[in-house]
Amino acid sequence: MSCEAPIGIFDSGVGGLTVAKEIMQQLPKEKLIYFGDTARVPYGSKSKETVTAYSRQIIKFLLSKQVKAIVVACNTASALALDTVSKEVEVPMIGVVKPGAKVAVQTTKNGKIGVIGTEATIRSGLYPTLLKAMNPKLEVYEQPCPLFVPLVEEMWLNDPVTKEIAKRYICGLQKQDIDTLVLGCTHYPLLRPILREIVGDQVALVNPAYETAKYLKEVLSLKKLECTENKYQSDHIFYVSDGAEKFRAFASSILACEMIETKDVNIKIFD
Repeated sequence: MSCEAPIGIFDSGVGGLTVAKEIMQQLPKEKLIYFGDTARVPYGSKSKETVTAYSRQIIKFLLSKQVKAIVVACNTASALALDTVSKEVEVPMIGVVKPGAKVAVQTTKNGKIGVIGTEATIRSGLYPTLLKAMNPKLEVYEQPCPLFVPLVEEMWLNDPVTKEIAKRYICGLQKQDIDTLVLGCTHYPLLRPILREIVGDQVALVNPAYETAKYLKEVLSLKKLECTENKYQSDHIFYVSDGAEKFRAFASSILACEMIETKDVNIKIFD
């Protein structure tokens, strides 16, 4: 595998852009091939079998682009499908759950950690399992937030409705005296200003995107796959399963780039 090959990233929609942004900042020489499954978002209410099937299709598509590594920039897919699909491919695959859990353990002071995520991620129980494996004394409190993903996909990032819904989701966690809150979905960092206002400065907000990019860099270095050429900074390509123009406008605002090459692709042909 050539070190100049691109890195594949996929998510159920726009949330993975938070991971893509961190990778662009930490590995500026790398070319990215991003896929957002906007036609089938959200993943959080779907079964493990369905999410695994979707993930396989997307991975086949990314492999057709000769990627050297794949980042599963979706907590739901990381929780439900990663262990299975990573055994089926030869390129390195990393998810966002383990890096996020690691930094949460390092961050908490009182040992009380809150986790918000999609229904499927919370139902999987993966975050409590990983967190307690690192420190059995931790108290972990979870809260599914199924409305957050569609609100982000609709770009209602600062809407009063979004804020009211967030208050309702978070209030139970606040009563548990948590000092750390894991944003257990890559869409959620886009709601960070609202979440910060609700929980206050006394609660640390953990964004797994930063740690995922950091871990990716370590993996590429270990496998001698880091790109050494500085020619890909504006050469990233974004694919979606529906609504390329809407995605491009959103991605341009998140990534602060004027030109985002975005294409529609029929992902179902990669069965």
